[in-house]
Amino acid sequence: MSAIAALTDAVVAYGSSPALAPVSLTLEPGRITALIGPSGCGKSTVLRLLAGLQPPTTGAVQRAVGPGETGMVFQAPTLAPWLSARANVALPLRLSGRPADTANAAAEAELDRVGLAHASALKPRQLSGGMAMRAALARALVTRPRLLLLDEPFAALDALTRRALIDDVLALWSDSRPGVLFVTHDVEEAVYLAHRVLVMSPAPGRIVAEIATPGDLPRASDFRTGAAFRAGVEQVLAAITNAEAAA
Repeated sequence: MSAIAALTDAVVAYGSSPALAPVSLTLEPGRITALIGPSGCGKSTVLRLLAGLQPPTTGAVQRAVGPGETGMVFQAPTLAPWLSARANVALPLRLSGRPADTANAAAEAELDRVGLAHASALKPRQLSGGMAMRAALARALVTRPRLLLLDEPFAALDALTRRALIDDVLALWSDSRPGVLFVTHDVEEAVYLAHRVLVMSPAPGRIVAEIATPGDLPRASDFRTGAAFRAGVEQVLAAITNAEAAA
């Protein structure tokens, strides 16, 4: 299967200080990869490289996606406060030249998919944290991206909202099957959401383990209670512990 995005021996350094050691990884269409590691190890830097937002100091970035084919969601929803939810979601389409009526109709449909049809006229300040993140997901998905990059999007949310949104992401992914990179600190979240988990070492970060998760996506309703899930979590935790001990 051909890569939708890849890094080859990518290094990022600021002056003489390396922030990211040589990192090589490949993202495939229709597959979800979780990237986990300690704070400051370069997880978000990997995401920015794959998004084309930052060049590596050395090494190479390959992207087999065109303009408008990458969707991104950050830890904060980053919605324009002066726009309604509908206008925020329609914004990528309007910036690409779509007529207002076409963009707004697509935005309404996407808001409906994430359960926000009733909130399309609301401004970001009128949305709860979970609603704002759903709007951010709708905005990232409205262009039907082939590559979806998620940078700890649920970190500021409560546990119940996080769990509901994770299942929403899997349901949305199953519709169009983009290639996904999901950056997280949460081991259980990583094992539940991804086909595989990549573990990074402390800074300067490098990938020290790749762990395939058990079962198929989307997950069965009882997946978290099964022995395979717990074994996957323990395997990732052991890889993180080994990476920190070796640093």
